[in-house]
Amino acid sequence: MQRVAGVDEAGRGPLAGPVAAAAVILDAAHPILGLDDSKRLSPGRRAVLEGEIRDKALAWAVAWAEVAEIDALNILQATLLAMRRAVSALDVPPHQVLVDGNRCPDFGCPALAIVGGDARIAAISAASILAKEARDRELVRLDALHPGYGLARHKGYPTAAHMEALGRLGPSPVHRRSFGPVRALLDG
Repeated sequence: MQRVAGVDEAGRGPLAGPVAAAAVILDAAHPILGLDDSKRLSPGRRAVLEGEIRDKALAWAVAWAEVAEIDALNILQATLLAMRRAVSALDVPPHQVLVDGNRCPDFGCPALAIVGGDARIAAISAASILAKEARDRELVRLDALHPGYGLARHKGYPTAAHMEALGRLGPSPVHRRSFGPVRALLDG
């Protein structure tokens, strides 16, 4: 049986926090109903599906690229690094990797990038859900460490409230200094 890993990321666009990537190899003997792009699911439904994925998948892993890596490498390269880490962390190696998007890192096995794959390929949908849930939890944790920015609410995205807090408080240690709005505050 071919083991196909789906891979997706969460957190490329925010101004704060790490980028997460997940890899999932689904088990055909234990199907999971309702998988979809994490952005199209309610938080409650994502949480239920996350538990099912962890229980029923043949293998799954979540990995990170930290803020310092994002600033040193750039967000694309850091995302590809997190994806490689997630696939490497799987308990069983995949025969093939399917990645949501238009680029694949070198996984050491055949890989295919699929634009919109998180809404069309079950294993990628599962990875999308794991990555989103893990990153959201991390931003809630970071919010407790760095109060005042509202990270638990906006998850680091450049909302009006986040931009106002950044202007008032300046960047925290978890803000991405290589991102324009944060860099502008540091340079100004």
